Amino acid sequence: MSKPDIDYSLYLVTGRELLPPGKDYYESLEESLKGGVTLVQVREKDTDTGEFIEVAQKTKEVCDKYGVPVLINDRIDVCLAVGAAGIHIGQTDTPLLIARSLLPPTAIIGLSVTTPDQARLAIEHGADYVGIGPVWYTTSKDLKGKLSIGPEGAGAILEVLAESRIPAVAIGGIHPPNLPFLFHASIAPDSRNYLAGIAVISDIVSSLTPETASRGLKQVIDSFLRSRSATKQPKAVFATEVGQSRTVEGFLDTVAELMVVVKKETPLIHQITNNVVINDSANATLAVGASPIMATHPKDVKDLSPAIGALLINFGTISDKEGMLVAGRQANVNRKPLVFDPVAVGGTAHRRDTSKELLSHWQPTVIKGNAAEIGALAGSSEVATRGVDSVGSSFKDPAALVKSLARRRGAIIVLTGESDYISDGETVLKASNGHSLLGHITGSGCMTGTLIATFCAGARLSHLATKQVFEGESMLVQGDMLAGALAGVLVMTVAADVAAAREDVRGPGTFRAALLDELYNLTPEVLKQRAKIEIL
Repeated sequence: MSKPDIDYSLYLVTGRELLPPGKDYYESLEESLKGGVTLVQVREKDTDTGEFIEVAQKTKEVCDKYGVPVLINDRIDVCLAVGAAGIHIGQTDTPLLIARSLLPPTAIIGLSVTTPDQARLAIEHGADYVGIGPVWYTTSKDLKGKLSIGPEGAGAILEVLAESRIPAVAIGGIHPPNLPFLFHASIAPDSRNYLAGIAVISDIVSSLTPETASRGLKQVIDSFLRSRSATKQPKAVFATEVGQSRTVEGFLDTVAELMVVVKKETPLIHQITNNVVINDSANATLAVGASPIMATHPKDVKDLSPAIGALLINFGTISDKEGMLVAGRQANVNRKPLVFDPVAVGGTAHRRDTSKELLSHWQPTVIKGNAAEIGALAGSSEVATRGVDSVGSSFKDPAALVKSLARRRGAIIVLTGESDYISDGETVLKASNGHSLLGHITGSGCMTGTLIATFCAGARLSHLATKQVFEGESMLVQGDMLAGALAGVLVMTVAADVAAAREDVRGPGTFRAALLDELYNLTPEVLKQRAKIEIL
């Protein structure tokens, strides 16, 4: 007999201690199987042998009804006793070669790995699959305290595994908001090897509705795996309109449409932003026809989320981190556009650490920053940072950088500067409006982030109003988010061009007031006439 064919895409690791009060383990298990779990590992670290065998046997009976294989964590004796499909072992458990000698030749053996060297040994010793992690910090008792490796660390291991074609699943701190980023960012840079799936514990076991939790995860996983099997680059976590004209004229028509939608629908734009620019950002939001709200308390932001059109998180002063964490998660849950402006992210260790923490909790729709900020997120040292400013010239190939980062992060990337570069990982747009006076007033970049959020809200509303057909219905945000990001950039920079040309503008002070006027007065016709964009 040959080994069973295993679908590793949604791999549930059990944990009865994590069940919500009143939830029966077998009831939860069956619901998760209905939701799309494809593989189950029974983990019973603190249970005696007799009870472990009983739990494993009953688990297998439930899984057999759905044709889902069962693996046992570490215990070869339990695996043999219940006739499970195989075992999963850690680095300090029974050595793989010994386990192989004791189990039937058809048994599946998986091994946890954290480093490329451990992955090489897994290949050498004949592992059937590997579990990579922990990717992020987790409260699971098996993984708690271990150093998280991040998606990039997972990618390094996938590179080692590529030639062997051994499948790999990631584990540790994975939940719906960061799942798309994990899949994108972990793709091995040279071989393009990618994850076969994810292993999840608390996101399913701790849920009161494990079927719904499983189904949500499975939709994102399947969407990614379909994109890879079709030999395409994975799309980001927003939808792309089928048949949308991706020409300069087509983009400008869409931007003009979004300007009308925003004025008509007046979406509520939730902004957690730095205290230097709160007033300017609120006024810019009002000037283009939307409505601002600047709530920051975690309880406020959770209740607000269903009503908002989009969320901007600008961590210029990083004084409301808890509110940022909750607001971002809720925006993802409610499928609202989330714009992240990581101000001076490369400037201090605190900012880098905070950015990593935020991005492990939620998935942004758009990331907007100057050259130093985008460079820090991309791991590039071409541009340095001084405070909130970039120092030195821009990147040698900014178009390639934003396209690559958009693919890795699964988000629209907006690189602002003398020219602005915007990409969804497939298309790269270059916008060349704007005026040097923007660099002489505080908060012009932050206001650009505000307007990007505003017009991404417009893009979502436009989709909902017209009920157009979109690809990737399981994605987190619906609407033409690339056009929304472009609209935010163009409205800001074209209004700046018009304001700077006014006779009453004599310097930064008069320019600031004129900019607000021209944001208010800007029409779609003027924008289309003056906009300077290229598709690269």
